[in-house]
Amino acid sequence: MTETITQVELENGLKVLMKEIHTAPIISQWVWYRVGSRFEKPGFTGISHWVEHMQFKGTAKFPAGVLDKAISRDGGYWNAFTYLDWTTFFETTPANKIDLAMTLEADRMVNSLFDENEVNSERTVVISEREGNENEPLFLLDEAVQFAAFDHHPYKNEVIGSIADLRSITRDDLYAHYRKYYNPGNAVLALAGDFDSEKILERIRQTYQPLHGHSVPEPEYLREQLLAEEKRIEVAGPGETTYLQVAWRSPAATEAEFFAFTIIDSLLTGPTSLNMFGGGGISNKTSRLYRRLVEKEYAISLNGSLQATHDPFLYTITITVHPKHQPEVVLEQLDKELDVLRQAPVKQTDIDRAAKQARALFSYGSENITNQAFWLGYSEMFDQYSWFTRYTSRLAEVTPEILLDTARKYLNQNQRVVGIYRPDGAKR
Repeated sequence: MTETITQVELENGLKVLMKEIHTAPIISQWVWYRVGSRFEKPGFTGISHWVEHMQFKGTAKFPAGVLDKAISRDGGYWNAFTYLDWTTFFETTPANKIDLAMTLEADRMVNSLFDENEVNSERTVVISEREGNENEPLFLLDEAVQFAAFDHHPYKNEVIGSIADLRSITRDDLYAHYRKYYNPGNAVLALAGDFDSEKILERIRQTYQPLHGHSVPEPEYLREQLLAEEKRIEVAGPGETTYLQVAWRSPAATEAEFFAFTIIDSLLTGPTSLNMFGGGGISNKTSRLYRRLVEKEYAISLNGSLQATHDPFLYTITITVHPKHQPEVVLEQLDKELDVLRQAPVKQTDIDRAAKQARALFSYGSENITNQAFWLGYSEMFDQYSWFTRYTSRLAEVTPEILLDTARKYLNQNQRVVGIYRPDGAKR
């Protein structure tokens, strides 16, 4: 599959990336905005996610409910997501139906109504979503660990926001957030699929260029360094299962150490998929922690999580504790494996095997047209598209010495948050 892309910036600041893929008569369009929970201040957590919801509540041209039927009628599908660094909206449609997708995205980029009744209705929806999450043990543990891992960076907050903020945010707050961040000058338009770049670029200009755009300053520089000491927290809640989660600071995606960390993740727990929207899976049964913890019945299951982010975030290992063990015993076993990783260089053959698994998962998450369009825009949220094209070669640059240095720098007992979830016996 060709990696040739066409890149253009419109007069209003909208960055456009296009990739022709003629394997099927479909086109996937993604509109990415540089706004997520990283841009939110205390009192307004969850506002980006809520604005995403409001973008489906209609404009004067496309009232609420009309668009879903129109997209479905044309044989397409659409969705949206908000995360730490970004908000994105996408449509994948038959190639000859892409005009509707472009028209609706351009329209709601500037003309969303934020009707007061719709705002109040959606407040109930978002609060209900939050309250539903609070019945999930891993949400409660994730939130507590994430909050403890940062002193001041907005990454400490869950994307959905706090209940208190969701109750106090007003319609005017939401609309002001929308007007500031959701405009061509703060957006990336990514298209992949069955089109002629010159022809579709003209349609893009006709649709998006008339819109006014303005640049948005980056948030105050809040990068946090490695954790200064170990923190331990406990959470009690519904269910019957005990969980253990350990988190360390991880490098930003643009840092060279990120790629060494990717190999570490693959070695310890099996590789993490960087594509959050699907694309295969890799068994973690050959990973070091699976063999030590699951096969020896200290744990029922485990997984690692490493995300490509604008600022340093977290690498987490989450373990479902076996009923016959206490989490403190499982933590001791985890530390024994980490000691092995930090004591001596990993064999090159083991690094090659871990890199192969990471590359395979990366490929699975890049193989269809929707995923190709995803990567065009996603990589721009923390770097450039060249990050995507160079990903596998950067993994090949990781040596045993680089990996050892990275493990010793980041994965120390005095630089982590240890979270334990203990069920309180309540029914879920």
